[in-house]
Amino acid sequence: MRYEPALDLDSIRAIDVHVHIEHDDHGHAALPHEVIDAANAYFKRSADTPGIDAIAEAYRARSMAAVVFTVDATTAMGVSPNSSIEIAESAARHNDVLIPFGSVDPLQGDAAKDMVKRLVEDHGVLGFKFHPSVQGFDPSDGQYEPLFELIADYGLPTIFHTGQTGIGAGMPGGFGIRLALSNPLLLDELACRVRHLKIIMAHPSVPWQDEAISIATHKANTWIDLSGWSPKYFPANLVQAARTYLQDKVLFGTDFPAITPERWLQDWERLDFPATVREKIEKTNAIKMLGLEEKAVNG
Repeated sequence: MRYEPALDLDSIRAIDVHVHIEHDDHGHAALPHEVIDAANAYFKRSADTPGIDAIAEAYRARSMAAVVFTVDATTAMGVSPNSSIEIAESAARHNDVLIPFGSVDPLQGDAAKDMVKRLVEDHGVLGFKFHPSVQGFDPSDGQYEPLFELIADYGLPTIFHTGQTGIGAGMPGGFGIRLALSNPLLLDELACRVRHLKIIMAHPSVPWQDEAISIATHKANTWIDLSGWSPKYFPANLVQAARTYLQDKVLFGTDFPAITPERWLQDWERLDFPATVREKIEKTNAIKMLGLEEKAVNG
């Protein structure tokens, strides 16, 4: 089943651009079990995370849409993740609330490009998710340009993890996960080389927030999503930029199930953003960036 969006943009309150599908119904998970256990301890959350059908129902009840994905770190992590194809097929059943992104392993070379073509042409994904630290690659390395050129040629956006990560946190050596690969300055190099690639820098990019803000200000093809941190912990420079000169380049995201929309929005309201800016960040910036005006069904 190929995904075709059927979102009613008039009735949707917000679009959460950062929601993880951490496992499928067959027991396949995005990461090794010991890494998942450590992440659950780090985030102080239950090991029983919801599947995609439950996530769809939860977002439908909230009158929200959600961008959903896994992370394919097959080479670096030594395990095959839950399937992006299955995520796209499940999103097709819930196309009023879910927007599927694919994930491919950049270390797999031509196989990664072949999977991009399959996910887009056969399954209708609307973007791709990358986590350089977990996947073990440098996005500024020219060897990956053909992969990102291909995605850009489809006109689809990419989400890249930036900054510190809870994956591997507290484990010896961080399970070999290198934080430096998620420095947003590596994405500045990519944005220069592949100028038609839409790049979303996920999360407050601690400890490189100034770098992310500078890139989003300078490069027209870059955005910031606000997932992964409660808004009450946002750096002051990020809050000021989102409120003013970057209000058209910032996107609502939670990092669910690490953070629930309820908790995120409750803390977000305390920042007292103007209503016009809130609407941009919570909804209309994502509609424009994802090109949903042409794809969605308006009531």
